[in-house]
Amino acid sequence: MPPKKIGRPPSDNPKSETLRIRVDANTIKKLDDCSRSLDTNRSDIVRKGIDKVYDGLNKE
Repeated sequence: MPPKKIGRPPSDNPKSETLRIRVDANTIKKLDDCSRSLDTNRSDIVRKGIDKVYDGLNKE
């Protein structure tokens, strides 16, 4: 019997790309307020925002 692997299982959608952006203090405050309200992290908020804008482009 092979030994059990330790750690997290592999993701169905691995996040292998990194995005660095520059924002002002007001934008960071908004991002942090959103992440607290939705109980998620900054990256998830940015991903949801990108999806929302992209979906809006496809509707036009």
